[in-house]
Amino acid sequence: MPEDIAYQHPLFGGKISSTFPNRFQDVSNIREVPDHQEVFADPSRDESLIFELLELKPDVADNGSATWFLQDLASEQDAEGSVVLEQSGVLEAPGLMYNNMPAVVTTAVGQMAISKGRQGREAQNIVKVYLANLRLKGVDTDVLVTAYEPIVINPLSESADTVGAGVAVPAAQAGCLPMDEVFKLAVTSFRVHDWGLF
Repeated sequence: MPEDIAYQHPLFGGKISSTFPNRFQDVSNIREVPDHQEVFADPSRDESLIFELLELKPDVADNGSATWFLQDLASEQDAEGSVVLEQSGVLEAPGLMYNNMPAVVTTAVGQMAISKGRQGREAQNIVKVYLANLRLKGVDTDVLVTAYEPIVINPLSESADTVGAGVAVPAAQAGCLPMDEVFKLAVTSFRVHDWGLF
């Protein structure tokens, strides 16, 4: 499928880049996105990929930092039934070295019930959330790469109009790269081209 060809996308004015499928469109062309975020979505599958730059949280330990951010995200989104399905150990990313300080990476995968935008709890979808925390300690920054994959679409959700209600069609069946692969690719290809951004 041509729209599933992955290529390098410039982020934050080309100062960062990441590789992911072309089917993910830049949401800033449709609505306003905060300056510290880059948001991409595939509306036909209700899947999204978000890159976020935050000030480093020194009080959060490296081990389990992705899980901490995942739980923070769940409470921020007023999610119900949030569970952590898996978490990685701490990995070093020598490709993201600044002042001889390699980035530290942890990942977590969770599942939660969340509503779109301003919709209420009665319209919650069950979503699988993949989150990577890339800790760029040399520049005091926590980078979050978050991928959302709907598992079950609520008939009352606005997503039901586009993708249909019920159990989401598996990516492979739709001829798309599965979201866990999209996430892995986006995280492992993440590069900083201009450290002056921070």
